[in-house]
Amino acid sequence: MCLAIPAKIVELLPGEESRALVEVAGVRRHIDTGLLQDERLQLGDWVLVHVGFAMSKISEEQALDQLQTLTMLGENEAVMQEVKGYGLSDHDRKAGP
Repeated sequence: MCLAIPAKIVELLPGEESRALVEVAGVRRHIDTGLLQDERLQLGDWVLVHVGFAMSKISEEQALDQLQTLTMLGENEAVMQEVKGYGLSDHDRKAGP
């Protein structure tokens, strides 16, 4: 199943124009925002994320509604699996193989 997960931007990474730190259900991950370069993303904006890429900017109301729907459908575990797969943390990148 493919999920696009609502995520809140908590940090725009300095020096990395197309990267942001987002939070989903208390988990923070780095994502690529390059597909939304014309959106002028800001702290606090909500985006739909799929496999680590921000696909579209959405309102907070839409984000909360989608999160509630996912919860009602029992998709909490799928959401967490998707979030955990959003790429490596800075520590993991440095530790690599």
